[in-house]
Amino acid sequence: MHASVRTTTLRNGDRLTRQEFHRLYEQTPTGFRAELVGGMVYVASAVSRRHGTTHARVNALLCAYVGHTPGLETGCNATILLGEEGEPEPDAYLRILPEYGGQSGRSDDDYIESAPELIVEIAYSGRSIDHHAKRHDYTRYGVLEYLVANLGDEKVHWFDLRADKELSPSADGVIRVRTFPGLWIEPRAFLAHDDQPLMEVLAEGLATPAHADFAMALAAPNNQSAEADLTPP
Repeated sequence: MHASVRTTTLRNGDRLTRQEFHRLYEQTPTGFRAELVGGMVYVASAVSRRHGTTHARVNALLCAYVGHTPGLETGCNATILLGEEGEPEPDAYLRILPEYGGQSGRSDDDYIESAPELIVEIAYSGRSIDHHAKRHDYTRYGVLEYLVANLGDEKVHWFDLRADKELSPSADGVIRVRTFPGLWIEPRAFLAHDDQPLMEVLAEGLATPAHADFAMALAAPNNQSAEADLTPP
């Protein structure tokens, strides 16, 4: 009698719980990438040059912001244990660390648990998973704000997931992220890879009283007791 063979293969469209997905994912070869979104497996495809260069700018912006703001963490392509049917690997995230009052934690085996405050994805069209299944999961599990850099329509889409609606930049065209005061993004410069105005606008945001107040609140003793004050309405 032959012993049963337990598969370690993940395929597009498989329906799994997060626990099943995570067990199988840990057994896949190095370099294999997949996500669980809404209980369905999505295996990553090859990444274009433009996706990669845009991704680098996302990382540069968020790292610059973190460098001027205590108690935060940013990362890219990290597995997030989001919920029972969600285990994504977003292009980038920005979160308040739990010891500073943030809403996400860290598992014993060094994965992020629960929803970061901000997630950023890079997409090629409005038909992509990022605009639909992922947005639904991020809303469902408590991500506060969501940015999708859409390379197809040359637009950075900005969502308030608490209200489940898309927001518009200010009259000057700048996205002023609500959850992280001072995180100002000039979407035209961002998509054009025009680094000087991109970083100049961020510097303006970092110089605002709102950012100073946010940084002070994060750095203050007993900041966990003031958690409600860390996230602007």
